[in-house]
Amino acid sequence: MAQTVGRNIAAPLLFLNLIMYFIVLGFASWCVNRFINGQTNHPSFGGNGATMFFLTFAILAAVVGIISKLAGGNHIRAWRNDSLAAAAASSLIAWAITALAFGLACKEINIGGHRGWRLRVLEAFIIILTFTQLLYVLLLHAGIFSSKYGPGYRDTDYGLREPGAEPGALKTGGPVTGSRV
Repeated sequence: MAQTVGRNIAAPLLFLNLIMYFIVLGFASWCVNRFINGQTNHPSFGGNGATMFFLTFAILAAVVGIISKLAGGNHIRAWRNDSLAAAAASSLIAWAITALAFGLACKEINIGGHRGWRLRVLEAFIIILTFTQLLYVLLLHAGIFSSKYGPGYRDTDYGLREPGAEPGALKTGGPVTGSRV
C-alpha cells in the first residue's frame, strides 16, 4: 500500500488537469477564431492589447499539457523509472508554458478593458492550471526524496540480466558483475 501513495494522489490530479487542458483548448480556439475573423466587437469576446499573445500561449500550453498528460498516463500505468523520466520532463515543460500563459493572463487582467465571459473563463482556467500543474510536477518528483511517493530514481535493479544468461532471464539478485568501466 505504501508504494502506491504517489500513484493514488497523482492519478486524479492527472485526470483533472487533462480535462482542464481540453477546456482551455476549446475556449482559446474559439477566441482565436473570433480574433482572426475580426469579430472582436462580439459581446462575449472583447479583449485588449495582450489578448492575442495570451491566446497564443494558452493554445500552446493546452496542446503541450494534453500531450504531457498522455505521457503521465503511461507512467501511472507502468509506474517505473523510465516512464517517470518522460512524464516528469514533459510535465515540467507543460508547466513552464502554462506559467508563461499565466503571466500573460495577469497582464491582460491588469490592462483591463472589456473582456467577455469566455476570455475571463479562459484566464481563470489558466490561473488554476498553473497551480495544479505545479502540484502535479512536484508529486512526480517526490520520488527523489522517498520511494514511498514514487518508483524512486535509484531503483535500477529491474531489467538486468545475469552475465551469460539467456535473453529472457532476469537477474535474481546480488551485485552486477562483468560491468565495464
